[in-house]
Amino acid sequence: MQADARRPLKSRSYRWAVSATAMLARSGVTPNAISAVSMVMAMLGGVAFIAAGREWIPPWLGWIAAAVCIQLRLICNLLDGMVAIEGGQRSPTGGIWNEAPDRFADTMLLLGAGLGCGHPWAGACAAWAAVMTAYVRALGADLHRVQDFCGPFAKPQRMAALTAAALLAMAESFWSDSVSVLPWSLWIIAAGSFLTVLRRLRRLAWRMRQTPMP
Repeated sequence: MQADARRPLKSRSYRWAVSATAMLARSGVTPNAISAVSMVMAMLGGVAFIAAGREWIPPWLGWIAAAVCIQLRLICNLLDGMVAIEGGQRSPTGGIWNEAPDRFADTMLLLGAGLGCGHPWAGACAAWAAVMTAYVRALGADLHRVQDFCGPFAKPQRMAALTAAALLAMAESFWSDSVSVLPWSLWIIAAGSFLTVLRRLRRLAWRMRQTPMP
């Protein structure tokens, strides 16, 4: 993964992130292993959504567990790249591990949320749109050597919205037997992600017209 192809994140300069990166690099933990852990966190988050919705566990516990797993997934996403680049631990297969786990993680979390709230089509549409945003970004890198991370619903915004939805569902579970906030949130994520796809395609087309590649 090239440094100039990374998502711009202020959190890379946070003290805790720098310290965690140094510690992981010294301990010999590989970026690929961290990426694998991100998928595990996403899987647990998806299961937590389903367990809460089907009341296999107290719903409030499942919703908050899902929110925690989403954030742990994002922390792994942050640290794998930092350990690879700042920690000098790049590997020949790093590009695969940088991209593929994110697609699995998005899908597991969003499908899990859809199944958990009883609206699988909402989760499926959100997951499809999330994968498409990454596809268009990769298409831009292939056609014009530019990685476009624009929103309005890039990965950080999608996961922030899903985290907020999980926490609101947790609060809603204390006064209602049904969870209405999660289906609406998933449709918003789906629509926002699809808008992101269109915006990235439009920006890519504009760049290709302005500066055609040889």
